[in-house]
Amino acid sequence: MQYRALGKTGLKVSEIGLGCEGFLDKSEAFTREMFSLAFDKGVNIMDLYSPNPDMHVRVGREISPHRREFVYQAHLCTAWQNGQYKATRDMREIVPSFEAMLKNLGTDYIDVGMIHYVDSAATWKKIAEGEIIEYAQKLKEQGKILHIGMSSHNPLVALEAVKSGLIEVLMFSVNPCYDLLPGDEDVDKLFDEESYKKPLFNLDPVREELYETCQRTGVGITVMKAFGGGDLLSDDSPAGKALTVSQCIHYALTRPAAASVMVGAHSREQLEASLHYEDASEEERDYASVFATFPKISWEGHCMYCGHCAPCPKGIDVATVTKFLNLAKVQGSVPETVREHYAALNAKAGDCIACGACERRCPFGVKIVENMRAAKGVFGA
Repeated sequence: MQYRALGKTGLKVSEIGLGCEGFLDKSEAFTREMFSLAFDKGVNIMDLYSPNPDMHVRVGREISPHRREFVYQAHLCTAWQNGQYKATRDMREIVPSFEAMLKNLGTDYIDVGMIHYVDSAATWKKIAEGEIIEYAQKLKEQGKILHIGMSSHNPLVALEAVKSGLIEVLMFSVNPCYDLLPGDEDVDKLFDEESYKKPLFNLDPVREELYETCQRTGVGITVMKAFGGGDLLSDDSPAGKALTVSQCIHYALTRPAAASVMVGAHSREQLEASLHYEDASEEERDYASVFATFPKISWEGHCMYCGHCAPCPKGIDVATVTKFLNLAKVQGSVPETVREHYAALNAKAGDCIACGACERRCPFGVKIVENMRAAKGVFGA
């Protein structure tokens, strides 16, 4: 298992994490089997959006021996009422729900306290200026949560939250189909066939800005919906062609600031398929060659950070240089951290000899030589 820094939190998380949906309404034996496999493969993070008390008790019992090494990402603003999950902004429900969650999990703190499901600009404004963020900050002061996060499907709202400086972690829906769509407060549009009927071209610019801003500011991204609820793994995929589990995970993990993919698993076989990513070959992970054949979608001219351009005869890590260039473009200047990371590269954009070998290998027709010239101008080397 590979581990990544979760932004500036100081936490190191496994690339593959656990979603909780597959653990709902399951037995003790199933929970034990799944965690045995997860621990054996090095998984050390789980997202708990559901306030289901039975699941919390079962999960907490398995994690308890590993608690200090395990990262809980659990959600504020959810409650369990009449045997059902409920999203809430009512402090009379939020406070007792959080305390019950700690008790049921058998822990006295949560590593990342996620403000749950913020897709509306009005909702974010209410949270950021009201009792909910004050409560989250109070919990952090008390050590009951270590870091404040937020979950969202809307890049417009997520970007506003990241820029506010109020959150340290963003849980966001990341996959190659959703990434093409503009932000909207109606999350159902991400799943609607109508959204994909017209030709779509390249990454939505707000989503691109969101990822780059998270990278620049040190806000770690934990990924949800990497498989689009399973839709991307089917021949009925919005892209018009099925992807594999490893391709979806690799796409998500090559986005700037992405640290861990919370995979859904309703069976041992599904969890094994996701964990196989860690042992998968470059060919199995390669999403770029498949993307280039999608009948409905085009990324023509847009760098996907896929690495097909390698190897460079001068040793330039073209994908990384391009990421740094895009970070600088988004900022409108060169942040100090980006400058330092660029300076640490063994080969710089200025070493490019414009041989064009990278461009001939690129599945998306990116003008790489032009990018290298631009990077040299921006970074001075």
